[in-house]
Amino acid sequence: MRLGFLTPSSNTVLEPAVAALLRDHPAITAHFARFRVLAINLGAQANSQFDPAPVLAAAELLADAKVDSICWAGTSGSWLGFAQDEALCAAITERTGIPATTATLALRDALRLAGARRVALVTPYLAEVQDAILANLAREGFQVTAERHLEDPGNYSFALHSAGTVDRLVEEAVAQAPTDAVIIHCTNFRGLPGAPGLEARLGPLVLDSVAVSVWGALRTAGEGADLPGGRIFRRMRSVSGTNPKND
Repeated sequence: MRLGFLTPSSNTVLEPAVAALLRDHPAITAHFARFRVLAINLGAQANSQFDPAPVLAAAELLADAKVDSICWAGTSGSWLGFAQDEALCAAITERTGIPATTATLALRDALRLAGARRVALVTPYLAEVQDAILANLAREGFQVTAERHLEDPGNYSFALHSAGTVDRLVEEAVAQAPTDAVIIHCTNFRGLPGAPGLEARLGPLVLDSVAVSVWGALRTAGEGADLPGGRIFRRMRSVSGTNPKND
């Protein structure tokens, strides 16, 4: 099983985190292609980083490796709109013949499959980006109970925040109000190391974007695996093997 991931060029967390998740599963390999992403805000120049052309070019390179699925392992659809990611996935599949998902669409799938309606959002983003994500989550039917963000313009700098900082933000969000799930939404943010322990200690599902991307890539390829990224893999293993093309 070969999983393909499209990666922001300035991301330094995703690849080693995915490797750690797959360490004990040698039959599943991860393959990456990058396109340029340097800053995260709502300006026209920043938004143009996510125009389809460079993304599709990177997807075509992954297709040369005959991957079983392609995941845009970035969260831009959460502030630009879920419809943008849906259109991107359709374009990737049309161009390459390979089923596709994104970190944001996989997050929506995971929340719905878990029956989680109340969610807390933790990111490193600017307030304007955070507000756009909150609005889009509400449009998708989720009630946001709490949010924490760091006012970081990123993208490279997101990785400079420690895992302990991310854990603290999750703890603060859970303490603010009851919630079904905490979303750590950024694949260049160090949420994965603490997610399983936070779930065990705090109770709500903790969905880190790296783990969600891998889960989504596996599900899109029609496979599942019990990986050490939290309950997303164990609790929903029975449905993760369902190919969303057939849902």
